[in-house]
Order: sequence, then C-alpha cells, then structure tokens
Amino acid sequence: MTSQTDSAQDKDRVLIFDTTMRDGEQSPGATMTLEEKLQIAALLDEMGVDIIEAGFPIASDGDFEAVSEIAKLLQNAVTCGLARASKGDIERAWQALQHAKKPRIHTFIGTSPLHREHQLSMTKEQVLDKIRETVTFARSLCDNVQWSPMDATRTEEDYLVETVAMAVECGATTINIPDTVGYTAPRESAGLITMLHQRVPGLKDCVVATHCHNDLGMATANALAAVEAGARQIECTINGLGERAGNTALEEVVMAMKVRKDIMPFHTGIDTTQIMKASRLVSTVSGFAVQYNKAIVGKNAFAHESGIHQDGMLKNAETFEIMRPEDVGLTESNLVMGKHSGRAAFKDKLAQMGFDLGDNAFQEAFVRFKALADSKKEVYDDDIIALIEDQQTSANHNRMQMVSLGMVCGTEGPATATLTMEIDGKTHHHETTGNGPVDATFNAVKALVPHTARLKLYQVHAVTDGTDAQAEVSVRLEEDGKIVTGHAANADTLVASGRAYINALNKLMVRREKSAPPVQAAE
Repeated sequence: MTSQTDSAQDKDRVLIFDTTMRDGEQSPGATMTLEEKLQIAALLDEMGVDIIEAGFPIASDGDFEAVSEIAKLLQNAVTCGLARASKGDIERAWQALQHAKKPRIHTFIGTSPLHREHQLSMTKEQVLDKIRETVTFARSLCDNVQWSPMDATRTEEDYLVETVAMAVECGATTINIPDTVGYTAPRESAGLITMLHQRVPGLKDCVVATHCHNDLGMATANALAAVEAGARQIECTINGLGERAGNTALEEVVMAMKVRKDIMPFHTGIDTTQIMKASRLVSTVSGFAVQYNKAIVGKNAFAHESGIHQDGMLKNAETFEIMRPEDVGLTESNLVMGKHSGRAAFKDKLAQMGFDLGDNAFQEAFVRFKALADSKKEVYDDDIIALIEDQQTSANHNRMQMVSLGMVCGTEGPATATLTMEIDGKTHHHETTGNGPVDATFNAVKALVPHTARLKLYQVHAVTDGTDAQAEVSVRLEEDGKIVTGHAANADTLVASGRAYINALNKLMVRREKSAPPVQAAE
C-alpha cells in the first residue's frame, strides 16, 4: 500500500492516522451524524491525513454506513475500518470498505493479564491462536492489515513480543502499540518500541504505530518519544478528542515536529494551515468546546496579556511566539465588521477565517450576520466563528427547531416561557413556567417533545467581552446510557439555551434511530 511504500522510501516521514470519527466519537456525548462524518472526512483528506479510521462497522448499521460512505468519498487517504478479533467483525469491516481506493482492516485483541483474564477469559495460548486465525483471515481479504495488542503497555514484555511476532508472521503490515489506558510515560514508550524492533526481526518490514491516551497528560510526549524510537505512524484525533481524558492531539504532534525539527528531524504530509479549520469543525460537530489554553488551537494560544509579553511582541513576535498564527490557519485582519458591512466584505472575512460556504449557506450566514450586527456595535472574529458554527449545527440537526421564544421573568413569581417549535415540519406552541427562565424554557421544550433524558451539563460562556456578547451554550443529555451534547450561540442567552437543548434532543433522536445497540471498542 502507499503508506508503507512512502514510509520505506523516507525514513523520517511520519504517517498521521486520524481516529476522530472512531475513538474520538467514543467520548461520551460526541456522537456524530453521517453528514457530519463526511464533512470531517473530506477535510482530513484535503489536509493530508494519511489514514482515516472511519468507524467500527460491526458496532451498528450507522457505523457501517459511515465507513462505507467515507470509503467512497476519500481520494487520497487510506480508509480504515476497525474490527475485533472475530471473523464476523472482520467480514463486516471488509464489506464496508469495498468501495475504498485504499482500504485497511484494523483488528485488535487484548493482550495484558487484566484483559486476558477479565475481559476475554482466555489463556495466552488461546489469544495467540485467535491472533493467528483473525490476522490471517483479514490478510486474505485485504493486503493492508493493521493489528493492535490492546493494553500493550501493561502486557508482559516477553508475551508482547510473542503476539507481535505472530501478527507479523500472519501478514499484518502495520503493528500498532496502544497505550489503551494512558498508563505509560515517554521513556517507557520509547523503550517499548526499541525493544520490539530488537526482538521481532520481521518488524523491519512493517510500519510501527503508536496510539496514546492522555489520562496522565502525556499522550503527545509519549507519541513523540515512540517516533524517536522508530515508530512511523501516530494515531491521533483533532483537538485530542476521545474517551476519558482523550487521545493524542493531531495538532500537537504535527506542530511539535514542525517547530522542533532541529531535535526531531521528522515530517508529515499535513497542510498545517488547515488545522484551525479542522479544530473548529470537530468542536462544532462534537459539541465539545476547545479549552481556552489548549495548545495550538485554544483561543489563548496566540494571545498575550502580560505587559512584558506585549512589549516584546511589538518589537519582534519571535520573542514570545515559537510559531506563526498563520502556520495553523489563523490570520490577522484589520477589517472591522459591523451593520454596514456588505456581502463582499463578509465573504472575504469568512475566507480569511477558513470557512468555505456554498451559496445558500453563505446567504443564510449573511442574513444571520446582519441580524447580529444590528444588535452589536462591532462584530468580532469569535462572533463570526460562533455564528457559523451555530448555523452548521442547526443545519445538521433540523428535525426539530425553535421558531420563537418569549419570556416573562423577574423577582415576582415564576418565570413563564412561551415557545413555538417546528417538529417534523409542523408548528407547535406551548407556554409553561419554571424555576427561572432557563428551567421554564427547558420545561416548554419537554412539553412539546416528551422524553426521559436527564440533563447532565448546562454550560454558558460569553463569546466575546461586553454586555452585548453572544452567549455560547452547551447542553449534555443522557437517556438509557446514550449521552449527547448540544451546542448553540446567540446574543440572547435564553434563545441559545433553548436551541442548545433542542440540538441535543435532535442528536438523541439520531441515536434512537440506530437499529443496533452500540458496541464499544477501547483499543
């Protein structure tokens, strides 16, 4: 396959394997629709990601469809489908990958004592037999097979060598070493890769990959240490999205190798100027806001408040910045946006910010922008980002939407919300009270859309400074073990709250419609 060939020809080339739509989606509340996954896949393909793990086809019909459609879409990247160590899983993955230009089957099994005893109830010999059977079967279907020993970092060294050697012998072309529970540290991560290279002769003909979780905050360091020891594929996600504390962040490892090539002489095929665009898209789709001080893509990553820092920046940006904002897709503009700004200025601003909207989407965005500009004196970049993200969220989850919301509240008596919603094309009205305006709003939604979901999170933050700032609201709901996150932004906090709640319910409907119960893979 192309990836192995490229790696062999260029010993310093590191392949980027993105698992945002598989491992990232396993983060509670981060469920994505097919349309959203296709958006992300197209952008990842365009920005130069080498392998895209599109999903876990056996998990549900929805996952199968997503992998199948992404396989048809991708033009450059390898399309990868995940499968447990069973012929049924592997067959299902291969069926989903049939239309891929570059297909890859990724199969895995737990190898640590904890996983063998408590998850699999299998002996060492039984696990080896299963590896032999399933890797051989996967290779009979596809000439690009990746194999992973789940919980590799807590597996006995000698036994890990046995399992890796078995997978190589049976035809695996990529060997991935997962730190499934985020347990390892950089020195240990590097040592593990070095040891395997020394003790498994056939490994020289494979690509060795690293898959790190961030439970101890060391995912990026562990991944880079593995690369220095000989790994040539990093498994990662946009924004570090993933279950528990997340996965290695794509933007962090890519920019670390770009900025510190003096001590890490490696490179990737990633167009880094699209990193911010990818970060914003994944944040919008998942409903997981990027923390302000997140490396590379956080709001404060290129902000300087200290007087000393500001003075240095004015004299020479390199005094306090180790990379340029434009390297990751951030651009500076002196164009002030307001209610008198026209279509051309707005379109130019969107282009500078990395948004590429179709004609209909642009017209809708412009109307929303003018409405916002009428209520705000100045419209900042963050306002526009919030506006576009809110529009994209609404477009992807529109079975139910808010038409209007009226509110009576204050110190006297309970708050009263008057809500009009469109549900499956029909208009419905309801008026109800609550313990405050947000409670009243949510009660009105519940009256129109009965459900048993519990509110797990309600979070509000201001997009910009000032009393006229837009409010960005996140709502997380849980129903029968299904967790979804809704997101919305509006100059009116109550409108944003209601729309975020409705957005979460729309996502919940998508989860309900999946015909098969979800199957989790913690690789």
